[in-house]
Amino acid sequence: MSAPGVPPRTSPGRARRLLLALVPLACFLALAGLFLTRLGVDSSRVPSALVGRPAPAVALPPLEGAGLPGFSDGDLKAGRVTLVNVFASWCGPCRDEHPVLMALAADEGLRAKGVRLAGLAYKDEPANALRFLRELGTPYGMIGMDRAGRGAIEWGVYGVPETFVVRGDGTIAYKFVGPLSEATLRSALIPEIEKALR
Repeated sequence: MSAPGVPPRTSPGRARRLLLALVPLACFLALAGLFLTRLGVDSSRVPSALVGRPAPAVALPPLEGAGLPGFSDGDLKAGRVTLVNVFASWCGPCRDEHPVLMALAADEGLRAKGVRLAGLAYKDEPANALRFLRELGTPYGMIGMDRAGRGAIEWGVYGVPETFVVRGDGTIAYKFVGPLSEATLRSALIPEIEKALR
């Protein structure tokens, strides 16, 4: 029995059990804190290690039958801002995004500034990609085929669709993940294009 005012001693076994009971609680609280800090983060602004770096040294062959050239990193250093849009005929969100790309390609103001659009056909069959573009229209001035997906890996692509803004010197200025909408075009992509044009 302990003296009055002196706390009783705990046995080493009891202290160990208490510690083991607190470890899962601490892990839960750490995970909950992590999830709470990620709430409200715009998933379209996934950071890319390539932003601020030269476009990857990848040469993509053209889509046969489209009548457009493929492209490589050398084509992206031509002094013009280029949007590289990763798409696939099998991608539902790419179909949803396509009217926005068509409007972007038809924008006289951007065309006057030399902005061009390149398509990277990701893990697609040429016949399917061609059918997709014939049905919905071709917003691209260049289309590179990436049947095996190796080019997309070099570009750091997470999934389709994704759009990159590339400065005239071939440096990646911005990456947008997910399908573009009229709202994200105005709020995110156009401001980044304007920055890249400076």
